[in-house]
Amino acid sequence: MVYAFVTVGIEVKGKKRVNLDLSTPLQLIGRSPEFQRLVEILAQDGDLLITGVPGSGRRTLVRGAAQEVGAIALEIDCIRATDGERFVQLLAESISQNWEPAQIQDWVAKNAVEFFVFHPEGKLKLLRSLNQKQLWQAFEILLKLPQIMAMSLGKRVVIILQSFPHIRSWDRNGLWETSFRTEVKAQTHVSYVLIATIAETNHHTDETNFSLETIQLPPLAKDTLAVWAREMLHAQELKFDSRSKALQLFLDAVQGHIGDAMALIRRLPTLQHPDGLISEKEVQQAIEGLLKDLSITFESLLMLLPANQVHLLECLALDPTEKPQSKEYIQKHGLSRGGSLQGALTGLQHKGLIYGAEQGYRLALPLLALWLRQRLS
Repeated sequence: MVYAFVTVGIEVKGKKRVNLDLSTPLQLIGRSPEFQRLVEILAQDGDLLITGVPGSGRRTLVRGAAQEVGAIALEIDCIRATDGERFVQLLAESISQNWEPAQIQDWVAKNAVEFFVFHPEGKLKLLRSLNQKQLWQAFEILLKLPQIMAMSLGKRVVIILQSFPHIRSWDRNGLWETSFRTEVKAQTHVSYVLIATIAETNHHTDETNFSLETIQLPPLAKDTLAVWAREMLHAQELKFDSRSKALQLFLDAVQGHIGDAMALIRRLPTLQHPDGLISEKEVQQAIEGLLKDLSITFESLLMLLPANQVHLLECLALDPTEKPQSKEYIQKHGLSRGGSLQGALTGLQHKGLIYGAEQGYRLALPLLALWLRQRLS
């Protein structure tokens, strides 16, 4: 499940349709220090690793920082990069989406006619049937293009690599990763940002030659999220009823997760609020409606997980614990001891579905935890 900060148009009964901008005040969602550091690093031609669970705002902050320094953002979802050829193609497509067709066509004609073709609809494509040597040559040539693009446009370029550690499933010797990072590091107008879960950083390659600053996005403090929620609702002439526990119910439901908080905030204005006050009843209605809408997504997610991970996820949702490896917890829930349990914990952390020991192994997606409890009760 992926969340993004967007501007949403909401129709409130009896009121004019209003755009609810959920991305504007970065300082109100508690990420101002991280945002400022991102801007500094990118402005100084630095590269970085940003970590957090899905929905924590990693891509949004990076996009905002790139915009702040006047850079062009090239985004690649590395889960889609199933091999070297696909990785090259995704990078080529990202470049073609952000540069003038005439410039790309000229570059192909002068430098890469043996490896690439520029289609009339504006897409830069790899030629078919390239052998491994030719594919590697195409990769090396393409890696030089972001710098050329940056110099031509007079702007910086930031390459954003979502779920970057996934390329190691096929780049066993780290050759593609090393070449990519070496080339970009040498380019004066290009930076790269690796986006990963916190668990994935524990298996990061040796940083001797690629010193990266890491920015972590932990769950937001309740006070911070409360201020943000009030601001968002105020724009819709709504507020939490101070005589009720509506705000507390909202905060307990989202557990500092900005993605889940945004999803819930979007839904609240669609309910009936004749006096402009949001009570516990409305918050509960919004939660139940959201869980119903997400049920297919969550069901699909469970179907993709191994059985031992599903079982552990359900146990942690129903019975949270800081010590899932304890003998008592294992016996209570019929978990497998030893490597199977540790493998399930590691797998769920790598997928960004649970936090590690520092956060007490709790579920990283609070709405998923609520749905699981509802489903199993």
